[in-house]
Amino acid sequence: MIVDMHCHLDLYEDPFAIAKETVARGVGILSVTTTPKAWAGTKKLEQGLENSIYTALGLHPQLAAQRFDELGLFDAILPTTPFVGEIGLDGGKGFKNSMDIQLKVFRHILSNVHSSGGRVMSIHSRYATEQVLDELKGIDGAPILHWFTGSKRQLRRAIDLGCWFSVGPNMISSKGGAELVRYIPLNRILLETDGPFCKIDGEILMPWDCKKTIDGMIDLLGKSKPDISQLVSDNFTHLKKLVV
Repeated sequence: MIVDMHCHLDLYEDPFAIAKETVARGVGILSVTTTPKAWAGTKKLEQGLENSIYTALGLHPQLAAQRFDELGLFDAILPTTPFVGEIGLDGGKGFKNSMDIQLKVFRHILSNVHSSGGRVMSIHSRYATEQVLDELKGIDGAPILHWFTGSKRQLRRAIDLGCWFSVGPNMISSKGGAELVRYIPLNRILLETDGPFCKIDGEILMPWDCKKTIDGMIDLLGKSKPDISQLVSDNFTHLKKLVV
């Protein structure tokens, strides 16, 4: 199955309808959350679609300062799910001043993931790639760097650390992003949309739009559309087996 590995399903206007239509189109979703308190409601979106919709437990770095007190809830839920996200660090304008608290939250989460035997983790690393990679050293699990924007040197370091990479239409359409995709090992490539935050030509990306990434990868990877579709499907299957 082709899976949108980073989608904020709960933040669409009608998430139940979007979930059903996505599955009807032959696409699955890793539904990331931004706070532990959002987990219970977002988990309900799986109902009837349990083999296609997966919910990840997250605490977004941009919310770390405001939601630090939800770490106890995060710890309580963690044993019930193999998927964690969205977590990470954000060094962008407006958020770098909260880096100390972001680091405390990220380290706490990674420590608990590690002691729990590892998880599939969808990780935010905007303007903080080096710091994220520093923290991932020695942590059990399968880290996925969502919408990677680091340098080629940092990409090589991430590969050496065992990271995976979720790639969306917006990343593949930029010159820098497309160039990075060329260097990602084929067996570490996954798809994403980051919907509903991302748009193309003014239109909000839907989870099934992760397929647009495949079209953009044909020339980059020198492979056919069916071959790339099979590749990303196989990658998800392998990834899931690592921790599920």
